[in-house]
Amino acid sequence: MKFVAFERAKQGTGASRRLRITGRTPGIVYGGTGEPLLIEVDHNALWHAIKKEAFHGSILEMELAGKEHKVLLRDLQMHPYKQQVQHIDFQRVEARTRMTVKVPVHYTGEEESPAIKTDNCLISHVLTEMTVSCFPADIPDFIEVDLSKLAKGSSLHVKDIVLPKGVKAHLKGQVNPVMVSVTPIVEEVEAAPVEVVDPKAKPGAKGGKPAAKPAAAAAKPAAKPAAKK
Repeated sequence: MKFVAFERAKQGTGASRRLRITGRTPGIVYGGTGEPLLIEVDHNALWHAIKKEAFHGSILEMELAGKEHKVLLRDLQMHPYKQQVQHIDFQRVEARTRMTVKVPVHYTGEEESPAIKTDNCLISHVLTEMTVSCFPADIPDFIEVDLSKLAKGSSLHVKDIVLPKGVKAHLKGQVNPVMVSVTPIVEEVEAAPVEVVDPKAKPGAKGGKPAAKPAAAAAKPAAKPAAKK
């Protein structure tokens, strides 16, 4: 992937602010045998470029003063809330120097796996990119991982996959990171309604309400006749 850069004469906070106002993004190229080089890049072209996956994980061809330089994107500094790249860092690429880079991971075959088709599971992609170590000529555009054999109770780790020739996983102190996990989907069962009984209710009462008073067996007795005088 190619892009055009221009040499930047001035540096400092004020100079960078004025540069951004004109639609340019300040940057730097470092590494290799040369001195750090101050550059500036057209912001509109850069904004469209950073949306492409290849700009982040592959060797870039930077045209500067009519010459072509091979570089690798190392850092992007974004504005906190504006759609603006405030600064960009590149590293020079030398053919005989082994490099550590982040490469995107593409998963395939997920819908054909037993975990999805028969085991009613959910497959979660824990890693979407992998850090690898290799020579510049061996840097892959992406790493493809087949998930068609995943089943319930299984998972996929970094050491379970076969990397391209000349490429090694850079684990950064981790033993064997998980790339993909498989989780069974638990179906919710509707519970039957439970009748709540008030502990203070009398026996025979329903729904927690006290039992109705028994009806009177007979009417109140008639008043006694008045005594004869």
